Amino acid sequence: MQALTLPAARGWRWLTGGFGILRRNQLMLPFLIVSYWMLMALVNVIPWLGTIASTLCIPAFSVSLMNACRLIERGQPLAPQILFSGFQSNLRSLLTLGAIYLVATSGILALSALADGGELMRLMLIGEKYDEKSVADGSLLSALQIALALLCPLIMAYWYAPLLAAWHGFSPAKALFFSFFACARNWRAFLVYALAIVCVAALIPGLLLGLLAVLLPEGSGLFAVMAMVLIILVLAPTLFASFYVSYRDVFVSTDVDA
Repeated sequence: MQALTLPAARGWRWLTGGFGILRRNQLMLPFLIVSYWMLMALVNVIPWLGTIASTLCIPAFSVSLMNACRLIERGQPLAPQILFSGFQSNLRSLLTLGAIYLVATSGILALSALADGGELMRLMLIGEKYDEKSVADGSLLSALQIALALLCPLIMAYWYAPLLAAWHGFSPAKALFFSFFACARNWRAFLVYALAIVCVAALIPGLLLGLLAVLLPEGSGLFAVMAMVLIILVLAPTLFASFYVSYRDVFVSTDVDA
């Protein structure tokens, strides 16, 4: 399989395409995503083991949500059990991907400990409160910068890897390889995609909440909470669906026009 190289403008269409999928099923897709979040939150309550188990299962759940998006696009009905459909295809490779991700992120956090003595690592892995001194002296920020720089290529390798493993039977190594170079070849589209997400996820909610504060100064708090819940229930499914749209365009579509 060879990934297509798409024009930069396609990145914006990934986000609008994701919203188009949400519009076709405005109830079940948000329900599946909220259910996934709640399940992960319950598992993560278990110290250490919860973090390990949830990370191992992330690739399989990602495939489940992409299965849901594909069914919606095809006009087929969804049932709640679709949330676990990702565990039915090439599960060994998906769990291996989760294990590699766990080891890689742990290694990246360990490297970031060189800058802050492990504050960021303890915060991310066990939820320990950070020391305010690490914020004041800038060591926590330095550790965060190191982690983000190293996480970028890791995210590129994992962006499409679960789908390539589940839908095409790729081995973990092959899936990571194809995903990384597919993202690298389409860096312009991903840059536009990232800018579009920032615009939609930050600027629009900020403008909406500011408008509520001006129009309803006394009751703006309650309306702000309601507005944020509504924004999340629209934005989160749109983002998940846009992941599927980007996969479909890069690996499936033969139309590369902007």
